[in-house]
Amino acid sequence: MAKDVKCEVNNCKYWTDGNRCDANVIYVVSHTGKRAANEKETDCQTFERSF
Repeated sequence: MAKDVKCEVNNCKYWTDGNRCDANVIYVVSHTGKRAANEKETDCQTFERSF
C-alpha cells in the first residue's frame, strides 16, 4: 500500500501540506464499470469539501 497519497485539490478536507491526502480510506471509482482503461475514466469519491 502506498505510504503517501498525493492530492492537488486543496479545498478537500483531507488535503494537507505537501499535496498529501490525509484520509484513512481512499475510494476511487470508474466511469465505465469495473475496469478503467486510463486515469481519465476514474474519480476519487473520498473528496469532501472543506469550509
